[in-house]
Amino acid sequence: MTQPAPPSTRTEALATRGVPAVTAAPPAPAPDRRPGAPRGPRDLVPGLVLVGAATLLVLAGARLVPTVSPLVVALVLGALVAPVLGRLATTRRGAATVAATRPGVAWTSRVVLRVGVVLLGFQLSLPEVLGLGWRGLVVVTTTLAVTFAGTLALGRVLRVPRVTTLLVATGFSVCGAAAISAMQGVVDRPGRTPDEVREDDDGVATALALVTVYGTLAIVVLPWLAGLLGLTDDRAGLWIGASVQEVAQVVTAAGTISAPALATATVAKLARVALLAPLVAVAGVVVARGARRAASALAATAALGAPDAAPSSGAEDGEPRGVGAGAEAEKRRVAPVPWFVVGFVAAVALRSLGVVPAPVLAVLVTASTLAFVAAMFALGLGVDVPTLVRTGRRSLVLGALSAVLVTATALVGLLLLA
Repeated sequence: MTQPAPPSTRTEALATRGVPAVTAAPPAPAPDRRPGAPRGPRDLVPGLVLVGAATLLVLAGARLVPTVSPLVVALVLGALVAPVLGRLATTRRGAATVAATRPGVAWTSRVVLRVGVVLLGFQLSLPEVLGLGWRGLVVVTTTLAVTFAGTLALGRVLRVPRVTTLLVATGFSVCGAAAISAMQGVVDRPGRTPDEVREDDDGVATALALVTVYGTLAIVVLPWLAGLLGLTDDRAGLWIGASVQEVAQVVTAAGTISAPALATATVAKLARVALLAPLVAVAGVVVARGARRAASALAATAALGAPDAAPSSGAEDGEPRGVGAGAEAEKRRVAPVPWFVVGFVAAVALRSLGVVPAPVLAVLVTASTLAFVAAMFALGLGVDVPTLVRTGRRSLVLGALSAVLVTATALVGLLLLA
């Protein structure tokens, strides 16, 4: 029996006889194959219940260690719970339970995190920041710029992963855990592989750990150095506010000096928070351009390597990764300025105009903390602790150098201008 000719042979034969070939219709768009992608609101419920319970536990325990950000506590709790869920997933009944929590956890780490950044803007009033004076603003702005750029350069020299370096630079130069959370929203780009997602989550954990360690050291060291250098209370407060990472750490360190030092430190810290939006916006533009270049390069490489190949949307189910992959990545291009940065700026404007009543502001501040804590727990569930411990030495050195850089830059600017 004669075997039928393959499709390509039949097409060529028909073309030779002058019969027009029938081309296959383009494939339908592939469904969302992201791990944990929800099919409906009900799929979010199990994960939201898990995250909600953890959030309440973290906020209750955070009172025992007021100098440690509850965001850090939430991330650590998530990293401790992750192995438990991993072992539970190896059982038949537990596997279904763990799988049911994934959509809600993934949604929290993406959407709730960005909502927290927007709500953070209600804690910032521009008139209060401008009260610092032009000299103080120059000190804060210069310290932030030098620390951010210097930490990025040091990370390249030390060969620390790019995402970890970016998050460490953001946390040390701006406002600790909240800034790291905001920048994580930029890092959370579409099209990442599972390994890239895991590496990025490890970067968040590393940056938060470094902010906690070196910020806690600053609580003890900076007030002592301020007295040793003979700085006035206002200068000491400006130094602490411009260089210490977490708000709680700034309050604790400056509060040990005097009330005037605390007031100046708080305003300087608010000035750093005000610079979070432009910093994240610039980073978003850079990431968006990189994503477009990568998509264009992928499409060009596929076109040159296999010009006769049919477009493909992915590499699953035996499909070749070709021009369609680049086109798909181009469709899912990253917005130049993330929407949550626009929301942050709008929240700052509303707070600065004084149109939001004080009771509502108190609720929004609490909601921001809840959102950040929930998102950090969700991110902690993806942290690979053994890898983090094994590869954390260079990051520890980077944190030390960044802490010295931010402290020294703020002190030099203080002595020259203030």
